[in-house]
Amino acid sequence: MAQSRNLKPFYIGLALIAIGGLAAIWMARSSNAARTAAREVDPVPVSAAGFEGWVIGSDSAPVEIVEYADFECGACAHFSVLTGPDIKSRLVASGRVRWRFRDFPLPGHANSPLAHHAAACAGEQGKFWDMMDRIFYNQSRWVRDRRPDRRIKEYAEAVGLDMGQYGDCMDEQRYVGQIEASRQEGIAVGIGSTPSFVIGGLLVVGSLPYDSVVSLVERAERAAEQ
Repeated sequence: MAQSRNLKPFYIGLALIAIGGLAAIWMARSSNAARTAAREVDPVPVSAAGFEGWVIGSDSAPVEIVEYADFECGACAHFSVLTGPDIKSRLVASGRVRWRFRDFPLPGHANSPLAHHAAACAGEQGKFWDMMDRIFYNQSRWVRDRRPDRRIKEYAEAVGLDMGQYGDCMDEQRYVGQIEASRQEGIAVGIGSTPSFVIGGLLVVGSLPYDSVVSLVERAERAAEQ
């Protein structure tokens, strides 16, 4: 004759698993809500020593995306690698969007100022966006390198910079003030973390997927038509 079993512990276990699952779902939803939280801000930047950021796209584009990023920020690299190419090829190239990059090196990221300055020196030769891509794509390498300056110099060579001009630019620290001015402008707008975006006057924080960017662009387009 089969022995009866006390199933109470089994059902208690199931209940605990269910409660844990519901808690995980709630936490995930709460986290997503925090990441997608947005607020209205003044889309007109305050003075940044005459520097308006690194820009690609048509001056007549109806919507502008302003990105505040830190080159040592993992979420910024994630956005640049996964979402950036689609924005360039599908939104910027079509004339719908103008993309403005603002330097926002975060305190505590020891190598970030070096990377931002290297990108600015590349921008001096018309290669900012190429250098930006190299820096973000290789973030895990130069951030951990004992000599990140040498590693980043390799990226400057790879994008075809005049290395004499690049070296002079780096030695003279030509863009330190410009980068700090950009950071201060971001603070004035309300930026506290990276990546952050201002799209049609709406400040959004986090590494946005392409579909979310499109939704925000469409919102800005509708607002512009009203």
